[in-house]
Amino acid sequence: MQAATTDPAEEPPSMLWGLDPIFCAFAKLYVRDILQMTESTQVPGIYFYNSHPIYKVDVLGTVVCKREREDFFCYGVDDGTGVINCLCWKNDLLKEAGDPTKSRGKPSDGVLGGLSPVAELEKLRQAQLSRCHLEIGELLRVRGPVKTSRQQREITASVYYKVNDPVMAVQIAWMMEVPQLYRQCYDKPFKLQPNATGSVAINPLSKATNIIKDFVKQKSVSRFRPYDVQDLLQPLISSQPQTASADQQSVAGPSSCQQLRHLLKEALQVLQDEGIVYRKVKSQDEVYHVTAEDKDLLMAVKDIIREDSRREKYSEKGCHILHILSAVRQRHSLNVSKAALELVLKSLECNSDIVSTSDNHYTVF
Repeated sequence: MQAATTDPAEEPPSMLWGLDPIFCAFAKLYVRDILQMTESTQVPGIYFYNSHPIYKVDVLGTVVCKREREDFFCYGVDDGTGVINCLCWKNDLLKEAGDPTKSRGKPSDGVLGGLSPVAELEKLRQAQLSRCHLEIGELLRVRGPVKTSRQQREITASVYYKVNDPVMAVQIAWMMEVPQLYRQCYDKPFKLQPNATGSVAINPLSKATNIIKDFVKQKSVSRFRPYDVQDLLQPLISSQPQTASADQQSVAGPSSCQQLRHLLKEALQVLQDEGIVYRKVKSQDEVYHVTAEDKDLLMAVKDIIREDSRREKYSEKGCHILHILSAVRQRHSLNVSKAALELVLKSLECNSDIVSTSDNHYTVF
């Protein structure tokens, strides 16, 4: 396969690659996408999938071809989307072993009538050999950097082993996990761009939401009012460049106080959308409750799940998240969002107060 390269104008600058978490991880990509990734023009050996810089991958597939040399195995791995060669270097144990079916020790070596250290070490050695020596049709997991050799894309394994999967539990879990990674990470393009000074540009709204998140985390507050955090956002308004005189600003645009109130309103709305805060009662006195710190909300959700799980309708699978949301809005507050409820359920599950029986069903022990 001819290696493709990206247009330099389309590549993110290499100094920003480390800001993409996928760059430092073993990306669980389909073989088809590994073969089609474009190679960087800035740094050879770095590839791009949907603008994400990638140089090491994690693949699970069936061995469909095999070549053995003195120093390495070359396995052709098929994951159902394509076949890629995996170069698996032999360790010293494999080089000395030759044929893994041959045993170097005897069970009688060592202490007679008791535990034989030599025999036990030989068992461990044979187990290690069996995990590293695969035949066609066996399942292989391999992790390592991607490279292009002789115009062919391949994986140089840093870790590889045979997977024993008689009931296909590992493969099913893999087939469920990888599509989620594509939806949540790989198919979302890497959009960080530098500003004129070379640093990453972060809009004031993102900064404002982070400031409020840090405030509620450090102070461990369960509720607050807008004026409690308004002064914390003042530097974001003061740091914005001023290009006009005070007289011109009064005519041309909003004052700094108006900008501050607008920024605070938008930041609080973002936090509500994320479920981090909510308003129990909407009134002129704006009080925002911190979802994770609201003990009354946590107790209400826990009581609902405990009570309703006893009903025959929910005894088998537990309560559906939409049922819990409806009950919470009736008993606690109409303004609890699904995002806020999900944070509460996650907190209760981490504390072992409840348990999830599926993606959307919950019950108690």
